[in-house]
Amino acid sequence: MTAPRPAEPPSEDLSRLADLHGVATSYSPSPDRTVAASATAVTLTLAALGVDASTPGAVRAALAAREREQGARLLPPTVVGWGTSPPATLAALPEGTLLHIETEQGETRASAEQLPPGVHRLTATAPDGRTADAHLIIAPARLPTPPGRSYGLLVQLYSLLSRRSWGMGDLGDLAELAGWAGRSLGAGFVQVNPLHAAVPGAPTDPSPYRPSSRRFPDPVHLRIEDVPERAYVEDPERLRALLERSGRLREAVLEKGALIDRDAVWELKREALELLCEVPLGPGRRAAYCDFLAEQGQALEDHATWCALAEVHGPDWHRWPTGLRDPRSPDTVRARNGLLDRVDFWSRLAWLTDTQLTAAQRAGREAGMPVGIVHDLAVGVHPGGADAWAQQDYFAAGMSVGAPPDAFNARGQDWGLPPWRPDRLADSGYAPFRELLRALFRYAGALRIDHVMGLFRLWWVPQGRPPTEGTYVRYDAEAMLAVLVLEASRAGAPVIGEDLGTVEPGVREALRERGVLGTSVLWFERDWEGDGRPLPPDRWRADCLATATTHDLPSTAARLTGEHVELRDSLGLLARPLEEERAEAAADTGEWLSLLARLGLLQGTGGGTDTSSEEAEIQAVHRFLLRTPARMVGVWLPDGVGDRRPQNLPGTWDQYPNWRLPIADAGGRPLTLEELAASPRLHALIEVLREPAGPSGG
Repeated sequence: MTAPRPAEPPSEDLSRLADLHGVATSYSPSPDRTVAASATAVTLTLAALGVDASTPGAVRAALAAREREQGARLLPPTVVGWGTSPPATLAALPEGTLLHIETEQGETRASAEQLPPGVHRLTATAPDGRTADAHLIIAPARLPTPPGRSYGLLVQLYSLLSRRSWGMGDLGDLAELAGWAGRSLGAGFVQVNPLHAAVPGAPTDPSPYRPSSRRFPDPVHLRIEDVPERAYVEDPERLRALLERSGRLREAVLEKGALIDRDAVWELKREALELLCEVPLGPGRRAAYCDFLAEQGQALEDHATWCALAEVHGPDWHRWPTGLRDPRSPDTVRARNGLLDRVDFWSRLAWLTDTQLTAAQRAGREAGMPVGIVHDLAVGVHPGGADAWAQQDYFAAGMSVGAPPDAFNARGQDWGLPPWRPDRLADSGYAPFRELLRALFRYAGALRIDHVMGLFRLWWVPQGRPPTEGTYVRYDAEAMLAVLVLEASRAGAPVIGEDLGTVEPGVREALRERGVLGTSVLWFERDWEGDGRPLPPDRWRADCLATATTHDLPSTAARLTGEHVELRDSLGLLARPLEEERAEAAADTGEWLSLLARLGLLQGTGGGTDTSSEEAEIQAVHRFLLRTPARMVGVWLPDGVGDRRPQNLPGTWDQYPNWRLPIADAGGRPLTLEELAASPRLHALIEVLREPAGPSGG
């Protein structure tokens, strides 16, 4: 058998063309290794950006056109300035160029000096008569530092069931958790999973990281009893029957070992919401709803229209009748007019969810939290969902976001999420990104950005090709960061970037310069440039959220006991013999426990001398986190009660119940929010975070 021929590398002309469009022709999975992208991957990626590179002649023509365009261009489509200094781009304009600036605030300026923050319109006229229009983004130099140091809880909301939940955690539970954690625990924040709208239809993809829309939240999280119209439904018996059925769902999860069934919960809630939306709104509520409709404008109309059309034609707009695949077509307008009652229904659900999200944030702040609810922004959206339909001009057709092969995954990853086109974003002044952030900051005390490296570049995988045949596409990181800093500053909200894994040089430094916090997970913090041993607390970075684990990693109890290796072995996920994996995991954990012991952190539960228990070791881990200079310290809520099971096990689909497990104690018994609030083990762990941090070092 002959070995497969290596992929043909790009020609010199194709490489130059790709570089001019921000398409990489190679990447470095490690500092000592460079891998060339295939000519096919580069050609297909350029095609997704509207550039024909299918033949050598087409490449030469496209290259000449691009070079002419750049040579003649006076300004890029979006110009960025920081603080009160004029944008550096303007200094390169020909001497004598006249500027005309219309500010976001309605003023007219002839100079870029001392411009207020905002997104302005700029026209430049050169002495030779050339003119250029551009969006001018002026952002504060950096985000404000979070108010003091704080600790908080990390939780997947669906997993947090109270005695009032309808089979999964909801926004009423979130408000209760925030109020209790702020007042009783002294917590500064609660971080939750993305609450974006899911793609409807059973079975729904349970992952919160592949939503239909990031722009609007999912009404499955509504607490039905907190909707004011509930008191006035015309058929209270029907609503009472739904409540009884929801109780059986809750009981099945909490007492009978059933998995969280999002589809069953939504079936009940949707029927209840149909009843509630038949109740006329009072004058004050009607006025508030109308304000919401006006504020959200076209974006909400598109989202609600997609939801209404999906009820008729299914959840993948690519399979709809041709005329409905375009949100601006006459066919879509006619269909919307024929479905106005359903469009209003989905619009009202978006409003109700927004109000309960706002109430949860208010509950946290009123409980003394300096931050409140930290919401999570997923890296992308489902290709068949609402955002991909409404904003299809901004998405790269035939492309998917993923990750290249690396030491942990030789085959690479394809996440099935269409990427934004950087050229279309720039032409619009980054309008879709601005609107997305503004929507989230309506109710977020802070924002976590999943895979924050995506502000700089993303790995594009051509449809039908394996992830190994992708390539990186670069975004204007300065513009993306400027939009992020501008909108977060307006909201007064900190931003946390999930920067775990392989990060290209300069990214963390650029994020830190603008005040974006990073993410540091204990088990990954080692001296990778030295002896590889655990990093002492005084050498951790300050500008980060420090945690012991995340939703994609083993719980701390499972890691300490080695149960995470046994779980992966039982599912056939180990790449090496079980004994090798066990030995490596034990050695890794042992090094950390040795450091904790040297630092005198293994004090035992409640300050006693028993240092052998896994509970004492979990407390020691969090004492360690407290000794780091990290501005925010997060406690994975399941760690507080010794839960062994991960919420998500990467690399699995139906082999493991990802995103469907309730929080449970060390024995696997599901716990309600009420039981969590009364848990001596959780309170003992929180007391650790209230201890004086003590000296750092090691």
